[in-house]
Amino acid sequence: MYTLRLLTGRDYTVSRIRQKLAAREVAGQDLEALILRLQREGWLDDKRYAERFAESALSDGRFYGARLRMEMRRRGFTPDVVDETLAPLLAESDEISEVRSAAARRYPGFSYSAASDRDKRRVIGFLQRRGFGFSAIMRALRTEE
Repeated sequence: MYTLRLLTGRDYTVSRIRQKLAAREVAGQDLEALILRLQREGWLDDKRYAERFAESALSDGRFYGARLRMEMRRRGFTPDVVDETLAPLLAESDEISEVRSAAARRYPGFSYSAASDRDKRRVIGFLQRRGFGFSAIMRALRTEE
């Protein structure tokens, strides 16, 4: 079965599986029945996938805050699943320490007070693209020293 082969390789959201099956021209009624069966048997679970993805993204420092929310929506998670998943994860993390950690991993030895304006812009831009807020970035970098 095509969907089981997909799901053994990695997790997919319901919407992504729906897109893949529609591309294979699976009929609407059959498609919905197949999705319900996969969910009932535990092969397809948006909540589980969302938790794994968010925890991985936060621990690796790939995404944070608004960028993480945007990436999850882009991958096909519903707004309810995104909110339900991120609320406890972001509540227990400290954005300032996450900013410092991300900056230290990418730019070891960076000192805001000694850096040129160009280097400051580069580091701030990197952190903003990761999803950190500007005020948190500035607080973390200025109080680091």
